[in-house]
Amino acid sequence: MKVLRKDGSVVEASFEQAEGKKAFWHTSAHLLAQAVKRLYPDAKCAIGPAIENGFYYDFDFSFPFSEENLAEVEEEMRKIVKESLSLQVYEKSKQEAIDYMVAAGEDYKVEMIRELDESEVISFYKQGDYEEFCAGPHISNVCQIKAIKLLSVAGAYWRGDEKNKMLTRIYGISFPKAAELEQYRYMLSEAKARDHRKLGKELKLFMLADEGPGYPFFLPNGLILKNQLIEYWRKIHVKNGYKEISTPIMLVRELWEKSGHWEHYMDKMYTSSKEDVDYAIKPMNCPGGMLVYKSESHSYRDLPLRMGELGIVHRCEKSGELHGLMRVRCCTQDDAHIFMREDQVMDEIQGVMRLIDEVYAKFGFSYEIELSTRPESSIGSDEEWELATNALIEAVVGMGKSYVVNEGDGAFYGPKLDFHIKDAIGRTWQCGTIQLDFQLPQRFEIEYIGSDGEKHRPIMLHRVVFGSIERFMGILIEHYAGKFPLWLSPVQVKVLPVSDKYMDYAKNVEQLLRENGFRVEVDDRDEKLGYKIREARMSKVPYMVIVGEKEQSEGSVSVRMRDAEVDKQELGAMSIAELIDMLKAEEMA
Repeated sequence: MKVLRKDGSVVEASFEQAEGKKAFWHTSAHLLAQAVKRLYPDAKCAIGPAIENGFYYDFDFSFPFSEENLAEVEEEMRKIVKESLSLQVYEKSKQEAIDYMVAAGEDYKVEMIRELDESEVISFYKQGDYEEFCAGPHISNVCQIKAIKLLSVAGAYWRGDEKNKMLTRIYGISFPKAAELEQYRYMLSEAKARDHRKLGKELKLFMLADEGPGYPFFLPNGLILKNQLIEYWRKIHVKNGYKEISTPIMLVRELWEKSGHWEHYMDKMYTSSKEDVDYAIKPMNCPGGMLVYKSESHSYRDLPLRMGELGIVHRCEKSGELHGLMRVRCCTQDDAHIFMREDQVMDEIQGVMRLIDEVYAKFGFSYEIELSTRPESSIGSDEEWELATNALIEAVVGMGKSYVVNEGDGAFYGPKLDFHIKDAIGRTWQCGTIQLDFQLPQRFEIEYIGSDGEKHRPIMLHRVVFGSIERFMGILIEHYAGKFPLWLSPVQVKVLPVSDKYMDYAKNVEQLLRENGFRVEVDDRDEKLGYKIREARMSKVPYMVIVGEKEQSEGSVSVRMRDAEVDKQELGAMSIAELIDMLKAEEMA
């Protein structure tokens, strides 16, 4: 696939590569706009970017556009594809671009162009009878778009500002092969069945309430799942030499001014004032970690110092962006901050990568790495950013791993590596991150005494593995479709007595399993056995233990696995000791 950049150069890129996919979906957005303009010439175009999964375009229609209109737009897009239009790129001055868009009646484009620098040369992309100013990249010909599906229609304020006019946003997806669209449709149907909000309610894991938008309530089963993840996190971090700390949720404004958050992250922060003192509820844990480091003096022998924190952070996300556990306003970040000498940087980055390898393998996740570089709003010198970026690259290459570059998406204080995991149905989620930071150590003037007896400034590594416990839980619910492995399952064993006559024996079995550390419940309802089995399967309990006359007389149990009807995995009779040994072996696997 050929990709046309705004400087006119053409490069080869596959759909699987970040630049290729972006160009493909960006061109699909232009294709959508071209189809809309052909069908509805009075429609005004706003913006149409490629996004993580597909593309969208915002329009200002003179009539109520609805999902019923999507079919004719989609058909028009297919007609344009058959025209096999090549894309061309050319430049205009700012005034030429304004004049062109004024003549075309494209008010939103005119507004965007007027905000550009006077000296800026503006690139335009043209495909047949449609052209617009755009930075690209695009594919070289629309004929490469073999499969298109317009997905939905939504409202979107111009530039995300509720004071502006509500536009119509059309979402779509496209692929270079029809089979890939079919796979995507399958993924959508699977994603709907696996929706963590639906399963969270059915499995009684968490609830959402109007009284706390963006603040999930964890129910007993959900808290077990959350605590299992936290217990595993603590275990693996102790093994890797981390010391756990806890810092306050609310700290004074001056701290956030020093860290740079007050200037660069203010729109996401909750603030308060009491007794003429301004406070901020922490959106990140790092400034508190800096204070812990500064609370005592350190020698070069103390480094690297790895401090982990399961810190509760609050971020003021927009109400329209909230989504179950995936996008919340309060979450538990599995943070860690590593303070190190310059000669330890490579080992520490790679040590975190090995830890990430181990954790993701535990859940069956593969991953890809993305290097995010300096954003427009940032602190620090070019030299420091170059050193930090090169160090991350060398660490990844040294581990024999590949990466893609995400230009300008680093943290305001340093570049980062983002780890995108792939779930059971092929979706990717950004979870882990490693951020190399020269800036906060300078701002907080932290030091250590070197082997030469002089003061030196440590380098800082920020990193998370889960990202946030809440979001990782949401990902796991969908990844496993609620069928958690034994060690994570809120209820691991359900004891099902055939009738009330065997209730005492069922309680004895329950007690023995509890004494051996398993989470077990007895279904003591006056219901038929078949009903109890169906209910246990609906609750996705890994093991069902059936007890009746034979089991009671023999001191045994009859064991069924969660998917026995599908996989014929009815384990049959075994002693309680054999059951306990089997469960312990599975938990340790």
